[in-house]
This record gives sequence, structure tokens and C-alpha cells, in this order.
Amino acid sequence: MPPSSEGSSWSGRLARGLAWLRPSGGRLDPDAYRRVTAVALWLIAFIVVTGAAVRLTGSGLGCSDWPNCERGRFVAPLRVKPMVEFVNRVITGYVSVAVAVAVLGARRRVPLRRDLTWLSWGLVAGVAAQIALGAVVVVFELNPVLVQGHFVLSMALVANAVVLHHRAGLPDGEDGAAVATRPRVPLGSRRLAWVAVGLAAVVILTGTAVTGSGPHAGDERAKRLPFSIHRAAQVHGVAMLVFLAAVLAFAWRMRRHGAPEPVVRATSTLLFVLVAQAAVGYTQYFTGIPALLVGIHVAGATAVWVAALRFALSLRAPAPGPSPTRPDLGHDDHRTGRGAAGRDLVAHR
Repeated sequence: MPPSSEGSSWSGRLARGLAWLRPSGGRLDPDAYRRVTAVALWLIAFIVVTGAAVRLTGSGLGCSDWPNCERGRFVAPLRVKPMVEFVNRVITGYVSVAVAVAVLGARRRVPLRRDLTWLSWGLVAGVAAQIALGAVVVVFELNPVLVQGHFVLSMALVANAVVLHHRAGLPDGEDGAAVATRPRVPLGSRRLAWVAVGLAAVVILTGTAVTGSGPHAGDERAKRLPFSIHRAAQVHGVAMLVFLAAVLAFAWRMRRHGAPEPVVRATSTLLFVLVAQAAVGYTQYFTGIPALLVGIHVAGATAVWVAALRFALSLRAPAPGPSPTRPDLGHDDHRTGRGAAGRDLVAHR
């Protein structure tokens, strides 16, 4: 019996959508590749939140083995804690696919850009390191220092994805590079902005100390860091206030000296996310650190980190120059054998 037209149409669309993954497939234009990097960034940020859910539900040791959930059993039993940990591992698989697609896309992007290729391979290295460290964390039963390292590594991976997505949006230059950039704001403002990004990293690091010394260590058997959560929260709060002061100082300089619209927008976004994150942080501290607010705070930490990086990246703009010619992707090469080169031959006959 012939397949239905609906099923045939669906399979045809799927085949065309994945054609560029095959050796004989087509090429990606810059806009399509930037969408690929956006998917990778969203998935990498999402797994930070699902990893937090593992800790907040006490499911860190829900699976006692790696890569199997239990010895000789890959899929988790139908109990809450094993399933939470197992689902997080499955999402890691989706992230792995996304970064692999980012690498393949970088190789098939026209024109080819060396910076995008290297940054996409950085995602692969980061995910591989995350998986390896995750296994070590399980083996050492959620040692808090290792758990801290796992979160910091996740933030490094997010940073790589943010830079890749940003650079994928830059115009193409010559010889496999992006077009040159020029500063949008004076040197003093740029230095202050990068100080703010450094302070954002300090805030994230001190935040991991708060979690590691608090009640949500991932399992009731897991060790905690050897200091008071109240002292850790005080240090974290001071770091947050200094970070906020640095961003406000930049905003004041921007208002005084003027700044292009992209810088204004990135600064406003960072301030909004930062104030919202501070509000959640103080609320969770004074309400007994409920798990739901901690999860929202972890998602907010990821949003603050992304906003801080985009804020810093907004400080430079593509240098003016001739508009690049849109590349001929040669999509018909594998179907008719007559792409750009084939048409030139016909024209000269």
C-alpha cells in the first residue's frame, strides 16, 4: 500500500531539512548557521537549569552508576529521583547532538569561517569535559567542590556558546575571518565594562559556595562545604552589590558621554536582569531558601551571565567597509551537477 501523501510530505520535508548533514548535502548560509548556534546556546543554558533541578530534588545520586543509571541498567527505574537524574542525562545527549550540528554547520557554512569552526569545537570540548566531570561527581558522591567545578564549567560552556552566536552574526571578512571591528565607546568605559564582567564571574563563583553550604546539596548524604551558609550568602550579596555598582557606573558614563543604541540596549537588559536576580536572591534567603526560588535563582544566574557577556560584546561594532557579496550556496550541485561552476561553463559555450 503506498504511503499517505501526508506522511510522504512530512518525510520529504525532514529529508530536505537534514540534507546538509550528508556528505553530498548542500551548504548553510550565514543566517541559517546563526540559527543553529542559537539552538545550541538555548540547550546549553537549559541544561544548567535541569542540572539544578537534580540537586533541588535531592536526585544527585538517583543514578548510582555512569553511563548506566544502575549497574547493568541504562534506563532509570520508575521512581522520582532516578528519573530526574536520568532525564537530565538524556538532555545532555540532546546538547551533545546540538554542538555536533554546530561543528558540522561551521564546516558547511558558506563562506567558511575559521573563528566559527574553532568556537564550535570549543563547545564539543566543553560538553565532553562536562560529561567526564559529571561522572566523577557521581563517583565521589557529590563532593561539593566537584559540584562547584561542574557548575563553573557549565558557565564557561555558556560563555563559549554566547561568543559563537555573537560572532556568527558578524559580517564575513576576507580569508576565512570575520570583518574587523571597532570600539563603540571610549577605552575607559570598555575597561569598566570588562571589570563588570569579571565581577559577574565572582558573583557566580560565590553563589556556588552558598549552594554548596546550604540545604540543597543534591542528596541528603552529600557533604556540605565547611562554612556557614549565612557567611557565604553575605559574601555573595556583597559581590552582587559591587557588580551592580560597576554596571550603574558604566550606565552613568554612558548617559554622560553618549553611546550607540546597541550598547544602551545591552546595558539596560543587564540592569533589568541583575535587579530581578537580586530580588529573587534576597527573597529566597529571607524565606528559608525554598527549592523553587533556588531553581529560579539558578536560571537567573545563567541569564545574568549571558546578559553580562552580551553587554561586553556590544562594545565593538563591525568596521565600515564594502558590503560582502552574498555567496552562491550551490544548492543545485548535488541534484543536477550544475551549480555556480556549471552555469559558468554553460555561459562560456
